[in-house]
Amino acid sequence: MERKLFPTDKNYILKDVQEFNRDTLLIFLIEHVKEFYLKVHNPLGLIDPTILKVQDTDDYPLEPLFEFYYDLAAIYRYQYGEVQLEFIFDGSSHEEKYLKEWIDYFKKSIHNYCYNFHFLKAVLEISVFHPKDRVAFLAGNRMKYFIEHHFDLKVYKYRGIQKLKAS
Repeated sequence: MERKLFPTDKNYILKDVQEFNRDTLLIFLIEHVKEFYLKVHNPLGLIDPTILKVQDTDDYPLEPLFEFYYDLAAIYRYQYGEVQLEFIFDGSSHEEKYLKEWIDYFKKSIHNYCYNFHFLKAVLEISVFHPKDRVAFLAGNRMKYFIEHHFDLKVYKYRGIQKLKAS
């Protein structure tokens, strides 16, 4: 795929940083959702087969979460991205600065999304219960729907990001 940005465009660096840290942040997403679910929806620590499955699962399929990650990354670049690099006076590189900002944003956003039970349920379906059939696809669609309506933005592959129209 050919890039259509200027060589010193901030979005090049930001996109590379987001791509490089994708798997690490998706594992954080799943671990945080599991921890949040156990803390909020099982405060007494009662053990049943579902809770055991949530606690014991540590091998996650990340591929079903890629679309959600890329959509959130694109919306972040859309909302906070400028094309011009800024001066950094603390001695850090642009990559380090954008990495820190992206990770902070991602972690804060995921924590806030966890208060939505449908988001929590979709992540658990995809990661912990990971069905091998169409149900994982449906959970991925629910996550896409959640992010679109949370930001009132729709991410299109070829047309870019556009505002949702009020009905």
